[in-house]
Amino acid sequence: MAYVLEPLPYAYNALEPYFDEQTMKLHHDKHHQTYVDKLNTALQNFPDLQNKKVEDLLKDLNSIPETIRTAVRNHGGGHFNHSFWWPMLKKDVQVSGDVLKAINSSFGNFDEFKKKFTDSALGLFGSGWTWLVLNNGKLEIMNTANQDCPISLGKKPVLGVDVWEHAYYVKFFNRRADYLGAFWSVVNWDKVNEHYRVALK
Repeated sequence: MAYVLEPLPYAYNALEPYFDEQTMKLHHDKHHQTYVDKLNTALQNFPDLQNKKVEDLLKDLNSIPETIRTAVRNHGGGHFNHSFWWPMLKKDVQVSGDVLKAINSSFGNFDEFKKKFTDSALGLFGSGWTWLVLNNGKLEIMNTANQDCPISLGKKPVLGVDVWEHAYYVKFFNRRADYLGAFWSVVNWDKVNEHYRVALK
């Protein structure tokens, strides 16, 4: 059973003026599609692995045959990370609920968390992601390189931001800081709360 790219859960222009329509089309239809296609290619001779959820592949990379492990790590990670990313974006959702209480408890207050998260994303060298994860019941901020993801390290993602240049170069060029500033206007905190509740189980 081949992996498939699900449609965006909203229109390509739904996040304007923060994230532009052209970037959303390229990012979803080209970049994410490529990860799906290359994951399917890597697994074409391994029917037993094709039937697994992508997160199950990534949680136990050591069980993946060495000949395809890097491809599964890269392209499976790209598929998982972006599948996590799209539903986590929505305009005009206020931070609230259990995740806000947990953020305040872990980082002092929301503004301090936002600064630490943004600084971590700005400091990430090259391409990758910045995450808020639950690790042993505690929230922490971490970076992953390329398309690596927290679940491969036994951590549970709650919030993430894609800091590959393909996520922002059309609108923001090389201005990662401006992109991150826009990001905070399109976080779907309802979805983040859902991730947090799932992570606690």
